[in-house]
Parts: sequence; structure tokens; C-alpha cells
Amino acid sequence: MVTLREAGPDAWTDVAAVMGERGDPGRCLCQYFRLRGRAWSDATPASNRDALRAQVCEGERPPGVLAYEGDTPIGWCAVGPRTAYPRVVASPNWRTDHPDSWVITCFVVPVGHRRKGIAGELAAGAIDLARKYGAQTVEGCAVDTALAGRTPSADLYRGPLSVFLDVGFKEVSRTSPQWVLVRLSLD
Repeated sequence: MVTLREAGPDAWTDVAAVMGERGDPGRCLCQYFRLRGRAWSDATPASNRDALRAQVCEGERPPGVLAYEGDTPIGWCAVGPRTAYPRVVASPNWRTDHPDSWVITCFVVPVGHRRKGIAGELAAGAIDLARKYGAQTVEGCAVDTALAGRTPSADLYRGPLSVFLDVGFKEVSRTSPQWVLVRLSLD
């Protein structure tokens, strides 16, 4: 059974465990959408780790949710106000008429826990977190794996379209066959 928990100050070691030390999550640490231009190109895994630690431990609200199997953290989903993500604000893939929406930007589910519905659980938890902090809408830029063909797992960090649709999001627009802006109203 999967349980969910907000990634607040007491969860930093669990967030770090899910990110790991290798691969894209261990380098990016959910900072890609928070940084642009030179800030991103100059970033290092260590500086990204420090930034995520500050967001988890010192932020005004948790920057995401964690999934657990027993006491073991097995997944992460980043969610927050659009304005916290400068790359989202500037991206044509995320263009919206809801500038005050919250966005789900990233899923991390380590190898060994994938293809078990964890991303869907995380999406539901992200929706609950956004609702708790007053969000009216939540958006994502999903990957339509049906149109993209075989999609490498590293390209699924934004989440498969099916995960978003399964928790109630609706398609808003496409900037390409595979990038789909989706939205869920929390009214």
C-alpha cells in the first residue's frame, strides 16, 4: 500500500533518497523549471541539492509530495505556484490563460517502483497539496506517449498524459504532438 506525505522540513532525507546521486534526478533535483539561462547552465548537482534542501526545509510551503511503501520513500512529485517556476512562465509549452495556476513539473519514481501506479498516486497527492494551499487550478505539461512512440523513461519526468487524465485533468492545448498542456479546476 502506498501512502503520501508532504515534503516538509522533516522529509529532507527522504526527498534526497528518492533523488539519489546518479542520473537526471540526482543532477537536477527539480531545479530545471526554477532556473533559466545562465543560472541553469552554471548550476551544479551540489548547488541544485542545496536549493532543493532550502525549498523543502525553509520554504513557506512544501515544494512537493512523497510516496512511501511502508517507511521507504518510493516517489516524488514537485508542485507549486506557476510563479515559482521562471522556466514554466517563459515556455511556450506551458502557455496558459491561468497565470495564477499551480503546476506539477516533475515526477521521480526510482527504478524498481515504476509501472505500479505510483505516479498517479503522486499526482493525486500534488492536487491535494495545491488545494490545501489555496490553488484554484493545477496544470501540467504532459507527455503523450501514445503519439511519441517509445518514450525513454528519462523523458517522462513531466508525467505521461494518461496519469493526468486518470486523476481528472483535461487537455487544454498542444504545442507539438507529444507535449500536452493539461488542467484541473479545483472549484
